[in-house]
Amino acid sequence: MINRRKFIQKSLLSTAALSLGNNLSVNGKTIESKGKVTKPIVISTWDFGIAANQAAWKILKDNGRALDAVEAGVRIPEADLKNVTVGKGGYPDRDGHVTLDACIMDENGNCGAVLAMEHITHAISVARLVMEKTPHVMLAGEGALQFALENGFQKENLLTESAEKAWQEWLKKAEYKPIMNIENQHFSPNKLPGNQYNHDTIGMLALDAKGNLSGACTTSGMAFKMHGRVGDSPIIGAGLYVDNEIGAATSTGVGEEVVRTVGSFLVVELMRQGYSPEDACKEAVERIIRKKPQKAKEIQVGFLAINKNGQYGAYALQKGFSFAVCNEETQDLLIKGKSIF
Repeated sequence: MINRRKFIQKSLLSTAALSLGNNLSVNGKTIESKGKVTKPIVISTWDFGIAANQAAWKILKDNGRALDAVEAGVRIPEADLKNVTVGKGGYPDRDGHVTLDACIMDENGNCGAVLAMEHITHAISVARLVMEKTPHVMLAGEGALQFALENGFQKENLLTESAEKAWQEWLKKAEYKPIMNIENQHFSPNKLPGNQYNHDTIGMLALDAKGNLSGACTTSGMAFKMHGRVGDSPIIGAGLYVDNEIGAATSTGVGEEVVRTVGSFLVVELMRQGYSPEDACKEAVERIIRKKPQKAKEIQVGFLAINKNGQYGAYALQKGFSFAVCNEETQDLLIKGKSIF
């Protein structure tokens, strides 16, 4: 049983440390100072986050809202036909359908998501309309498509020629073997092995000039997945979570393992307890290892986080994870994330 007096004492000391900005050891654990506020700032997963961040920065530098920035930012990879893990350029499922997942969350806790939606490039913008125009959080499949069309989005064929060629190649063996960190590699369809698939997303977090946080996450999901499969990306608390009092987090990699740990929510709650963004991400990754130590060595999962003061950090299971940072000092900073293995 927890000693009530010690619990209250620890809570008060933790609060004091965070508010005063002094490093403080509580029961042997150092709570890191949040230091100087850095805002506005936007961070996102993977190398393609650089271009996405620059689009978001156009809004943030003019004192725009973080929500508008993250939507505008992730629309860049959604429209990039060379990006095989996000949006229109994404690889299809095993039946040849390109299905998109996305979610968005603002500083007030409002959120919206679409799951397994076909025929609409900018899933993130549909997710935002779900948040703003409906009493729901999520719309899926045909319902999401219907909602998008009713709100002026144009129906289109998302299966590009190159993605179809890669799918046809995969069908020759129809086996699943992950390509680790495919986001940092460049495959042409005629070079992509038929027995391999990819997985990923772009997750973006922004802190605007007013000190408000928002986040967005969008993906075409695991290539050659079972039709109807949905990973962590559109799941609030798994692929993305924003708490305007504390910070925000997003995830990347094999979504099933992120869902099982409610990863992004976990990262934010760890920051609430006094963890730095990087340490919170590391602890979330270690939770996955403790649950499935053998499988964790074979897959990639990474977390990216930012706190209320604009401090950021990331951690992944495997080497190769990168994230992009954009603020007043630099608009194209790419950082190699730390990893367990």
